[in-house]
Amino acid sequence: MGIIDWMIVALFLLGLTAIGFFFSRKNRNMEDYFVAGRSMPTWLVALAATGTSISAGTFVGSPELGFNTNITFIMSCVGAVIGGFFVALIVLPKLYRAQTITIYGYIGERFGDPSKRASSVMFLLGQLFTSGSRLFIAAIAVSVMAFGAIDFRFIMYSIIILGVISTIYTMAGGIKGLLYIDALQILLVVGTGVAALALVFSQLGMGLGEIVERLNAGMVKIPGQAAYAMAADGSMTGWEPGNKLQLMDPRFDITKPYNLAGALIAYAIFKFAQFSTDHEFVQRQLTCRSVKNAGVSLVYSQLMAIPIVFIFLSIGLLLYVKYTADPALGASSGFFTDARDVFPQFIRNGIPTGVRGIMIVGLLAAALSSFNSAINAMASSFVSDLYLPIRQARGKAVSTDAAQLGSSRKMAALMGLVLTGFAIVTAVMQQASGLNLVDFATGVMCFSYAGMLGVFITALYTRRGNTRSVIAALAAGLMVVLLLQPYILTPLSTALFGRPLFIAWPWWCPIGALVSTAICLSGRPEKRSLAASQSDTIG
Repeated sequence: MGIIDWMIVALFLLGLTAIGFFFSRKNRNMEDYFVAGRSMPTWLVALAATGTSISAGTFVGSPELGFNTNITFIMSCVGAVIGGFFVALIVLPKLYRAQTITIYGYIGERFGDPSKRASSVMFLLGQLFTSGSRLFIAAIAVSVMAFGAIDFRFIMYSIIILGVISTIYTMAGGIKGLLYIDALQILLVVGTGVAALALVFSQLGMGLGEIVERLNAGMVKIPGQAAYAMAADGSMTGWEPGNKLQLMDPRFDITKPYNLAGALIAYAIFKFAQFSTDHEFVQRQLTCRSVKNAGVSLVYSQLMAIPIVFIFLSIGLLLYVKYTADPALGASSGFFTDARDVFPQFIRNGIPTGVRGIMIVGLLAAALSSFNSAINAMASSFVSDLYLPIRQARGKAVSTDAAQLGSSRKMAALMGLVLTGFAIVTAVMQQASGLNLVDFATGVMCFSYAGMLGVFITALYTRRGNTRSVIAALAAGLMVVLLLQPYILTPLSTALFGRPLFIAWPWWCPIGALVSTAICLSGRPEKRSLAASQSDTIG
């Protein structure tokens, strides 16, 4: 990287910090800090929610996915729209009427404070996996840019740098500052993605017809292979012929993540769980002026994500054409063995100084927009659902606005530090899982979503459940998803049934949620819970 690139990056990071501290003066109390006084415009929340969805997993992982497979992942974005529509229709009205700072306050009203705390703890645990993985993926790219290679030591340095910077401006500005920052960052992500796509295309020296022909007769990775490689003569190990422009796969196969059933059913259920139980996402909608605006912003954010994901998948497709057009170059690149850094390496080596700095800013925007959202959401859940209630129960209530605001900022700093540390753990997990970056970053969310979806379904649509069944359902959802992990399920099924089993990650959440719902429904309602459910349950 040249001095101009570093100057562009430094100006970007200083700008984010300045915005955070500017909005720090506008936070008068905890509600301002965490839900912006429920006063934010729809367009801003939609852009910010898109920024939260489009993480480093999209910026770095989607080119890897396009390079290795095809564009069937686009259908999962359609599934996300379906999931978001149903959340806007049947979940957000209930959460708005509850008027709680976090969605787990609703669980507390329905089942009592212990259930609220258990749900909040599960959310915090899930965020450690989810946001830790996003930061790790961003660190892969930063490691390539700053140090020239993917190395665990360099990735650790990059994680610390990104984590500290993001924590500082998130702690200062609260949710209002983050909404403006996230909106700015998603615009940067889109702009740099379009520019990168144009640059790759211009460097190929081929017409569009030739590119399409090469992609139609392309190769895709075979899942579960022990080795992937490309030889100098163009022969490829661990790959099979496949149309890389395939959009829809109608086959029902639970080992494939993005066929129509996986994308439109399993992934839609996964997104329903995310948009209704994950406070990182719901928090954006709770800042809107009305439930109608919240629903519109949620659906629009997922519609906007479709062309953005397609841009980054297309970058991976064009890079595949680039490296297969010259077998000697492809064999020496190493990307046919490990394509995690295929796009970061292109930015580092294939883009001129100055433009490279702008590309890195786009990468950082994608990385930080999701990480800072997690910090604020975790802090709001920890403060509202755990810290303040526990202090009050011990007779040491934090009652003044200034004291609550100070506690909120301290917890935001703590959550940032914890997430930064946990990102290093996810680096080891991704290597063991054998999943590509996109599947890993989204699959780890299922650890918390499966159990929480079962609890929310019980709370919203039935009069069943109690504290014990809530806690058991949360634990069961986590355990089911853990058992479905490839590095556990495959050897376990081989030992038990004599053949390996593999279940694609979008099905983890529906399977886990089915088990957790049954367990939560098994609990007889307590008197307080029954009274609340009679006045508050849908249907």
